[in-house]
Amino acid sequence: MRPQPEPDYTHGSIARTAILLVNLGTPDAPDTPSVRRYLKQFLSDPRVVEIPRAVWSLILHGVILPFRSSKSAAKYASIWTAEGSPLKLHTERQARLLRGYLGERGHAVEVAYAMRYGNPSIDSVLDKLKADGCDRILVVPAYPQYSGTTTASIWDAVFQHYASVRNIPELRLVKHYHDHAAYIDALRDSILDHWKTNGRPDKLLMSFHGVPKRTLMLGDPYHCECHKTGRLLAAALGLTADQYLVTFQSRFGKAEWLQPYTAPTVARLAKEGVRRIDVVCPGFTSDCLETLEEIAMEVKQDFLVAGGKEFHYIPCLNESSRWIAGMADIALQHLHGWPTGPEPGLRDRMARDAQASREHALALGAER
Repeated sequence: MRPQPEPDYTHGSIARTAILLVNLGTPDAPDTPSVRRYLKQFLSDPRVVEIPRAVWSLILHGVILPFRSSKSAAKYASIWTAEGSPLKLHTERQARLLRGYLGERGHAVEVAYAMRYGNPSIDSVLDKLKADGCDRILVVPAYPQYSGTTTASIWDAVFQHYASVRNIPELRLVKHYHDHAAYIDALRDSILDHWKTNGRPDKLLMSFHGVPKRTLMLGDPYHCECHKTGRLLAAALGLTADQYLVTFQSRFGKAEWLQPYTAPTVARLAKEGVRRIDVVCPGFTSDCLETLEEIAMEVKQDFLVAGGKEFHYIPCLNESSRWIAGMADIALQHLHGWPTGPEPGLRDRMARDAQASREHALALGAER
């Protein structure tokens, strides 16, 4: 592949450091054409679906896209906000607040966000970072637990982008932070805050996004990392083994996926007489379709219909001040050795972002 022309360069300019936060993605709008485009890109990724390409292409274009796009669009419409996609809004805010938090502590680091599928694309954001003079980039997936279906796909996209770049920046990649103390502590605080206001449940479910069981058998560490997160979080909350469960949601197709499945589990608990369950989704750092619609609506209905009395969905970490600080801890560990000192051109924006970070923390405190 022939390298593309490089942006204009001024000798003596400062090489800057950047963090790229990458989330899964979202359609541009909650309508059928937008969702169809998004699903086509997402489900065409061989990391996501490992069925032979010729067979899968027939299924995808002949069955899934024609029939699933409108149904998925209706689901997206049920959680869409006046400002747009919840996942995109939360990711954008996380990036801005992280930049402000780091700037307040003297680290002049650019922080941008991109989506693996949809917009803003990884390609477009990496191009902008290069044009802005960023020659050191730390890629941070929004997925705490590593999987070949998610984190590795981000790396594929990054490496594919640089296959056509002549002057490649220095790169670092965060593989996972499923057991990082800052992440576990942020989850713990979020749950304890919910319990302080709403009381404790009979059972806490930690629902992670599912993947086919075949991936586990082939060596994907995702299942093990989800369970380690569950064990560490339960210990941080002081829970005994009978007070929580790790389950897996979002099963697709007829193949066996990681078990136990979330929806049948909540129905079973209700039938066994469990009156109240709380559900948290530690595999998602931003609320999205899978948490706001699948868990907070569909799974809630499953529990209540089966005889349960009280269902609580505990929101994702989103822009909680503890998580912004936790993201900073994780990033700074991986930035070690790279210069992050303040540079004159960024001071004004750092000050604005730092002020936004302080105002956000104060607003959260007032809400509590």
